[in-house]
Amino acid sequence: MAQIDQFSPTVRTTLKRLPDRGSYDREQVYRILDEGFVCHVGFVVDGQPFVIPTAYGRVGDKLYIHGSAASRAMRSLVGGIPVCVTVTLVDGLVLARSAFHHSINYRSVVILGAATMVEAAEEKMVALRAFTEHVVPGRWDDVREPNEQELKGTTVLALPLVEVSAKVRTGPPKDDEEDMAIPAWAGELPLRIAAGEPIADPHLASGVKPPDYVTRYSRQKQTANGLK
Repeated sequence: MAQIDQFSPTVRTTLKRLPDRGSYDREQVYRILDEGFVCHVGFVVDGQPFVIPTAYGRVGDKLYIHGSAASRAMRSLVGGIPVCVTVTLVDGLVLARSAFHHSINYRSVVILGAATMVEAAEEKMVALRAFTEHVVPGRWDDVREPNEQELKGTTVLALPLVEVSAKVRTGPPKDDEEDMAIPAWAGELPLRIAAGEPIADPHLASGVKPPDYVTRYSRQKQTANGLK
């Protein structure tokens, strides 16, 4: 079956403020998710709101999140309670001539739904591989895979990508016409995640060099891993 290029807006994902910044384009959503690697998961337990940061991985139309099996948050989410997952990429600072019109250029995704626990060992391993490859592509094949005890100690949750929207701001400041003559510098200050020089583990065996995926690491090289 051919995949639909757009997510269908719902009452909850339809943008009411600055709707022109909204997008339901599947490829754009996936590119944002694939470039980021930290999400915030919001949920309510016993009337109390929680928001936790965690790593994630995407496989097709499914987002995986994980954590310790002993985690209160993970135990709560296993029950399939409603969640809101957000991912935000900051692309730059927008400096205007007025304080009011200062802004940030960003790309963000909001996902709504209910996460369910991954029970099948095969899917769980696929998800754990996705986490590793999402953060450092190429790493999985160089390391030891999780053993049975580690698998038992890790909870993996799956969230279908169905109720999803993106929001993006780009471009220069939007100053008022009467402020254009103010002699203050205005424009965009791009920001990027940049990797530093690798620092070897003190216990690293002599002669083991960092692989290319470490020395050439870049989040900007991450692209949608296939609309499948």
